[in-house]
Amino acid sequence: METQSKILIVEDEISLQETLAYNLQKEGYLVKAVDNGNAALTTARRFKPNLIIMDLMLPGIDGLEVTRILRQEMTVPILMLTARDEEIDRVIGLEIGADDYITKPFSMRELIARIKAHLRRIRLIHEEFTNQSTHQDQTLVFGNLKMNLSSRQISINDKTVEMKPKEFELLYCLAKHKGQALTRKHLLEEVWGWDFYGGSRTVDVHIRWLRQKIEKEPANPTRIVTVRGIGYRFDG
Repeated sequence: METQSKILIVEDEISLQETLAYNLQKEGYLVKAVDNGNAALTTARRFKPNLIIMDLMLPGIDGLEVTRILRQEMTVPILMLTARDEEIDRVIGLEIGADDYITKPFSMRELIARIKAHLRRIRLIHEEFTNQSTHQDQTLVFGNLKMNLSSRQISINDKTVEMKPKEFELLYCLAKHKGQALTRKHLLEEVWGWDFYGGSRTVDVHIRWLRQKIEKEPANPTRIVTVRGIGYRFDG
């Protein structure tokens, strides 16, 4: 049980908000709940949650905009709730930095399982980065590309490249397996921490974004190459 983890619920449907809060408190989480975007921003900055459950449709500032703003300030996992199941919503949510996406109605058991998986993944990644920083140089170098594990920053020719949390984690996963062909399933499990509903398209979308940031010619990649019938390989 993740007794020390703090969860912020952003949901304007009060009955659902109360149901979520009740069930998460039963699981041992410290919970705060708000019903609008402005309160979400204020509370997230003050409460510093370990995970945020974000409704897409909110009065005032909607969930997408709140997520976009918060993602510039913190790396906390954000799980989006929505009544819509359109792929464009999912892709936009991922693009602005959401970590997960669940469509209403959903089972509480599934939601709690996803929350536990995200928190476990974050803890394991933190431990791995800490161990890397303790036992070896904090920076991985691949030609003009550098990855600083402690600051989670990427630079090319000593110029910082802005990365969303999932982009950094995906690149790190590929880089630590340099020269190995990794399946989409492997990448989903290691980076997203479970069998993500977005499926292989989620990996492909993030690979495309990474290539746009680190490849000299994104259409003809030399760092992250496609291995037909398998997945992707990082060549450095």
